[in-house]
Amino acid sequence: MKYTAQQYFEKLMTATGETLLMVLVSTVFACAIGLFVGIAATITSENGIRPNRPINAILEVIVNIGRSIPFIIMLILLIPFTRAIVGTPLGTWAAIVPLTVAAIPFAARVTDSALKEIDGGIIECAQSMGSNAWQIVFKVMIPESLPSLLRGMCLTIINLIGYSAMAGTVGGGGLGDLAYRDGYISYDFMTIFLSVVILVAIVQLIQWVFNLIVNKIDKKNR
Repeated sequence: MKYTAQQYFEKLMTATGETLLMVLVSTVFACAIGLFVGIAATITSENGIRPNRPINAILEVIVNIGRSIPFIIMLILLIPFTRAIVGTPLGTWAAIVPLTVAAIPFAARVTDSALKEIDGGIIECAQSMGSNAWQIVFKVMIPESLPSLLRGMCLTIINLIGYSAMAGTVGGGGLGDLAYRDGYISYDFMTIFLSVVILVAIVQLIQWVFNLIVNKIDKKNR
């Protein structure tokens, strides 16, 4: 079936809005939860400010297992959970559930890695001045690792864009759904091509924006 330019525009704008909604909401939840898990993993590690081997081991196992499961499999495994939360396993809001769950381990690992890059002398200095654990985390560790955390958030968002396209192949909506349903199944190469162009443009824009922000705040670039 051939579409007019107006019809292509309307379909692509609707699908783009669905993709952005999925990515935005899942990014907020995934980064918030992932940040908490990553901080907990860092401070409970062997060289952390509050070492706790059992808790750290549990967090490491959860993060590693979560990162090991391919997204398409997780998407299927979480169908009962998604249906319980949203009421249906199909649609844009339903796709947000597995997207969030899949991104949490990635965000947690990125946070953990960023926080562990901090010079131990800075933390020791804060401890010698009487700072408690929460003060060290929020007034020392996070500010010092902010550029790395932002880079990690950028990677998380880009991964979620790819996941959202994959979710579209099973009825998740967005550009992936459009490219598969109206493009691949209907043999409409133009729909596939335009969907890919928009996805690439979104990724490039996000990368550019985060690079600007990081370059402004990164002390090494001052």
